[in-house]
Amino acid sequence: MSKLRILYVASEINPFLQTSEVADFVRKLPQAMQEKGMEIRILVPRFGIINERKNRLHEVVRLSGINIAVGDEEKPLIIKVASIPNAKLQVYFIDNEDYFHRKSVFHDKENNFYEDNDERAIFFCKGVIETVRKLGWAPDVVHCNDWITSFIPLYLKTTYKNDPLFKNTKTVFTIYNNAFTHKFKGDLMDKVKMMDIEDNMLGNLKSADFEGFIKLGIEFSDAVLAEGETKKLEGLFKKIKEKKVETIKEENYTESYFNFYNELVG
Repeated sequence: MSKLRILYVASEINPFLQTSEVADFVRKLPQAMQEKGMEIRILVPRFGIINERKNRLHEVVRLSGINIAVGDEEKPLIIKVASIPNAKLQVYFIDNEDYFHRKSVFHDKENNFYEDNDERAIFFCKGVIETVRKLGWAPDVVHCNDWITSFIPLYLKTTYKNDPLFKNTKTVFTIYNNAFTHKFKGDLMDKVKMMDIEDNMLGNLKSADFEGFIKLGIEFSDAVLAEGETKKLEGLFKKIKEKKVETIKEENYTESYFNFYNELVG
């Protein structure tokens, strides 16, 4: 079996940030896969509550300096990197002053969901793909975790479909019960658009809410998984006809994921 290259994309990872079960999942699984011989990269946002000095983040100048378009605006992409203590794993952080230098993650001090969380997700997803291109590293699997990553499968199947780095890449989208009740403003679909993306591809985003993000991620990914306590989302899963939402059994967890990735790449 050839050594698979797996890119993990998520909102958070231990020990740098933990607000939900995503952080533990993205900490344990990549290390387990690396120990089984797979080549791993991990990308997360550099939210402002991550202490750069304590966690020894430093900018990777050769990867920074791209501008990412979100709607009519272009914003500079900064890439930082740090190592996970006691593990041979590096984590790349997607950073931008406007989007990520806040002392909270998705909610303000009054616990209101940030109005621009849609733009932050778009910037993050585009930034991930552009960072991988700069690395010149062709992933066999891009494993997207939670709603903030839901545009990556769409972009890889459309705008980047002819990029040699991604031509054989499979995408996995894992859903968690991190639902929000916010509805984004009407220009969401325009902001998400890139080359080769037609209006009819964004039908699931018309609702401009959590469900829309999840449905879009499911529609364009090659496999869909649910992780953790997702009973509250079963109503949403029933609405989805085109793909089955699967779970990986807790027993033989590492072996199950190892086999899952290999079968997916086939």
